[in-house]
Amino acid sequence: MANKDIVFSVKRGTVHAIVGENGAGKSTLMKILYGVQRPDEGTIRVDGKEVHLHSPSDAIAEGIGMVFQHFQLADNFTVLENVVLGAESLHGIGDGARREIKRLSDDYGLDVDPDALVADLGVGARQRIEILKVLYRGAKIIILDEPTAVLVPQEVDELFDNLRELKSEGLTVLFISHKLDEVLSVADSITVIRRGTTIDTVDPKSVNARQLAELMVGAELPTPQTEESTVTDRVVLRTEDIVLGSAAEGRNVLDGISLTIHAGEVLGIAGVEGNGQAELVEVIMGMREPTAGRVYLGDTDISDWQTREIREAGVAYIPEDRQRHALLLEAPLWENRILGHQTETPNVKGFIIDAAGAKADTERIVKEYDVRTPSINVKAGSLSGGNQQKLIVGREMSHEPKVLVAAHPTRGVDVGAQASIWDIIRQARRDGLAVLLISADLEELIGLSDTIEVILRGRLTGTFDPDTVTAEDLGAAMTGASADPTDHDGAGESR
Repeated sequence: MANKDIVFSVKRGTVHAIVGENGAGKSTLMKILYGVQRPDEGTIRVDGKEVHLHSPSDAIAEGIGMVFQHFQLADNFTVLENVVLGAESLHGIGDGARREIKRLSDDYGLDVDPDALVADLGVGARQRIEILKVLYRGAKIIILDEPTAVLVPQEVDELFDNLRELKSEGLTVLFISHKLDEVLSVADSITVIRRGTTIDTVDPKSVNARQLAELMVGAELPTPQTEESTVTDRVVLRTEDIVLGSAAEGRNVLDGISLTIHAGEVLGIAGVEGNGQAELVEVIMGMREPTAGRVYLGDTDISDWQTREIREAGVAYIPEDRQRHALLLEAPLWENRILGHQTETPNVKGFIIDAAGAKADTERIVKEYDVRTPSINVKAGSLSGGNQQKLIVGREMSHEPKVLVAAHPTRGVDVGAQASIWDIIRQARRDGLAVLLISADLEELIGLSDTIEVILRGRLTGTFDPDTVTAEDLGAAMTGASADPTDHDGAGESR
């Protein structure tokens, strides 16, 4: 039962937050409110009038728009084509639409190019396009599912300022987030959902983050904290002067990137989406050929290796977008356990896939990593985001890797799953793993990293000591607000 006896009301002109752990039923509820899924019973009223939402078109007609956590975009279309798709009658498909998109982009600081191809854009830009789509259709009630997951603190502040301005003009926002401090700062009211049922609706002035976490999951709010230093002198992964050119952009997406990660070290990369961190990961994983520079695993040059060879050599990978790059949503969990490790035990016997071995090991992963599922035979797409992520982490940690490349490992997961993944990274660090951590969650970066590097426009612009740096300092460096980023060195000191 995904939802049962859900009861809550939202006042017009307010920001109303919906919180709950992954699998609590938030996404199902939002799909019902957007007409994607029909409820078996119950009523929905907008401005006191009962509405029957059979499709998103019905929801849009009632002034309800939704920005999904997992984007609904066509990669082979431009931004303009994605925005006007299904709404061609509003402003046409040419200059009128382009003018409206530019106006909305400027008014709300979304910084999107109508003629950019979506396939070339990063996660942050994709999310801004989704917000633009909703505004373009004139929504008066906007459902935002994890809207701040890819934003730095300054951008979060700007988004919240925009929400407050829209709120003052009578716009209503339903805000889903796992970042409880953000919920408390922006929401006028908070509804907590646990196991498909509304537990309570509270005033944010009457609760703190710890109390809210206890309402959500019955546990204290976790914090990402490293322990004593485990950094050794043994270099495990090294990049030398990596350059990656882009004919489409007419510039270098990566420019002279040199990194060194030691056994037992977590090296954090901070940067606004689209500044080269995704491309850096793809170069390291053999998905892109660098224009210049080399990548070394230990003393071995792996710059020209295929992705499969790199994976077999002991490089584990948690991609930034689990649904596009880590899972086959229509395949069962045990088949997803094989992905990326189809040449390794227990997935194969000789040259043949060993289904029995893969299934047995999937059962182990489900148990060890607390993947909540009725069976290993259900489709991966049926799991909540946090359980999908725990399956991926379990799979990647099951082959005794030497390096873990983790891109946004806790994006869109609840506080319980987040704590589990942090524990896994901490244990991996203690066990001598070299970890490259890319995250938009600055608390996570500061809490887990031994050293933090900031990437801006494809270049490393500053080295920061997590013991002394603040989220505001990092945010300023990430956005280029500091003209001369202070080198808070401390990279060589043990923590």
